[in-house]
Amino acid sequence: MNNTKKKRKKGKPSKGMYLLPNFLTSLSLLSGFYAIIAAMDRRFTYAAIAIFISAIFDMLDGRVARMTNSSSRFGVEYDSLSDVIAFGVAPAVLAYLWALKSYGKFGWLAAFLFMACGALRLARFNIQVDTAQKKHFLGLPIPAGAATIAGIVLFYSWIGYKGGLKTVVMPIVIYCLALLMVSKFRYISFKDMGFVRARPFMSTVGVIFLLVIVLTEPYLTLFVATSAYAISGPIYTLILHFKKEPSEELIRSRENQAD
Repeated sequence: MNNTKKKRKKGKPSKGMYLLPNFLTSLSLLSGFYAIIAAMDRRFTYAAIAIFISAIFDMLDGRVARMTNSSSRFGVEYDSLSDVIAFGVAPAVLAYLWALKSYGKFGWLAAFLFMACGALRLARFNIQVDTAQKKHFLGLPIPAGAATIAGIVLFYSWIGYKGGLKTVVMPIVIYCLALLMVSKFRYISFKDMGFVRARPFMSTVGVIFLLVIVLTEPYLTLFVATSAYAISGPIYTLILHFKKEPSEELIRSRENQAD
């Protein structure tokens, strides 16, 4: 009887382990909600920072769930709903109140387009999560799209420019991000932690250097990093095309044949 209990304890995580990733998801949702409140109070820099904090918690909840083997269907659904708020509604409200409001109906429709495309991106990801490749994302992930908007707001604040350039740039950015999210461009996924497991010391050194670079001039580095990742999808897809990498359909057919 005692051996059976020990086996259950080893094979199945405790209930507390299931609470931890959901708690991190709740913190991500809280940060996204605060971003909406801050944007409504015209504290746009705080709203942008809150979106980045939300993205950090969103990244951690999945990592913790995998590391503790505490993934659940409830956690997946809760995470998706949280992402719609934190990375769909929050950046759309931020973009609208910060730069799109002067366009009237066309402004809030552009913000809605970003939110809708983000929700579609999440829905597509959820139905393809079991068959998608771990090395790539299909379309720009919605947290990356939200971070790109937040990065632009922070960069604009950093340069201290008070002109109306944002009202010209932001509509273009919003439409581009919306199209990238529902596109078939491939983006590099950082879920494959093979390099980290193989070289833990070098990975730790790299993380430290990355933190130093970000903290040296955070508004600038976050803007450059998020914008570069958003642009990387079409470039990366083009590189893969010229390398003639097998298509996803061919890869899946080979996996089915192997099974």
